[in-house]
Amino acid sequence: MKKTIALIAVSGVRVRNTLLDAHAVTLPGFVHRGKEIASLPSLGLLTIAALTPPQYEIRYFDMPAYDPAALGREKFDLVAISALTAKIDVAYRIADHFREQRIPVVIGGLHAKVLPREVAEHADAVAVGEGEDLWPAIVADWERGALQKIYTEDRPGTFDLARAPLPRYDLLDLPSYNRITVQTSRGCPHDCEFCAASKLFGKYRRKPVDLVLRDIDAIRARWPRPMVEFADDNTFADPVWGKALLRGLAGRHVRWFTETDVSVARDPALLDLLAPAGCRQLLIGLESPRRASLDGIDAANWKLRQRDGYRRAIDAVQSRGVSVNGTFIVGGDADTPDIFADIERFVRDSGLAEVQITALTPFPGTRLHARLEAEGRLITRRFWDRCTLFDATFTPKRMTLEQFEEGMNWLFGKLYSDHAVHERKRRFLAMARRARHAG
Repeated sequence: MKKTIALIAVSGVRVRNTLLDAHAVTLPGFVHRGKEIASLPSLGLLTIAALTPPQYEIRYFDMPAYDPAALGREKFDLVAISALTAKIDVAYRIADHFREQRIPVVIGGLHAKVLPREVAEHADAVAVGEGEDLWPAIVADWERGALQKIYTEDRPGTFDLARAPLPRYDLLDLPSYNRITVQTSRGCPHDCEFCAASKLFGKYRRKPVDLVLRDIDAIRARWPRPMVEFADDNTFADPVWGKALLRGLAGRHVRWFTETDVSVARDPALLDLLAPAGCRQLLIGLESPRRASLDGIDAANWKLRQRDGYRRAIDAVQSRGVSVNGTFIVGGDADTPDIFADIERFVRDSGLAEVQITALTPFPGTRLHARLEAEGRLITRRFWDRCTLFDATFTPKRMTLEQFEEGMNWLFGKLYSDHAVHERKRRFLAMARRARHAG
């Protein structure tokens, strides 16, 4: 009888600021505030599934909450768990449940990379690094009864994406998802103070285009016109590679969106390829309309230097029929209570089709966390369940916590009213129609 390995993605994030429940926010990946933020399948778990020897049966689960009754119905020989920081305590409860049944548990991911000792209190093994390098050794050690407590890479952050296996998309119940993730690159060339994902797993790396298309075709085989989210920090940081990818996507009838930086707008040839390749939206981190708030946000002040070109960049992308989801971060040291009105005004005047507002969040492992901890500004030493991107986690420098939360709720009310959403959509569709007729 085959041994069974369970792969458990602790999915979804619950926002603690209950006032946000008053605003229905229509963003990729999100449902009504106050409910669970919609989950994506765990690409990391699907990837290690592809590296698991065929003699094992693999089962994949999305578990947004600890449900002892449901867990009690399942029997496994090994459990691997992945969770975002905001849900790590749920992951610990699930892990503790299985360990009480003497079922070994492995935990990996960004949180495990940053805080392996904390994670080790709830796991038999902790994967501290990239799963492609670590998982085969973990499985082999488990099979011979010799699991180590901590697994680290010999050369951290150097896995060659040319060796990336095809994720086990066949394990998914596709009707349960409104989109599927594909990774085209890992990391980001920028060094933003608040960002962990772009630095903790090494330098910026790109997956060969033929492997990205392999992954896309595997999804298309099971979903004729899929919606794909590229699970990247900055897809088009390398425009030459990006144009090769777009040419490969053209004609595959895939709808997709991704994250990138504002420099994408400087390459007209790349922009012309987006819509024919199936791109529906680019999420671009504008961060703030204020120069003072952008100053120091990344190590080289790259984003500050782009600020004066924001509106031209938005027009350049959206005139090609591709919407821009402009993302803004509030709570920085230069932000005062009137930052919320400044953002609302910029969104309205710029013609952005979509907008996302997030609270500056000092995730563990970031330079921001280290600085705020040293300054004594964290609300509490351990605030993992508040790492939702929408909850206050530290004391702002130029406003009170009450002003911050009131401002967030005011801004959400203004940006996500039925009228505001309708007006953004109307303006974008009118621009897209003019672009089609001009073409």
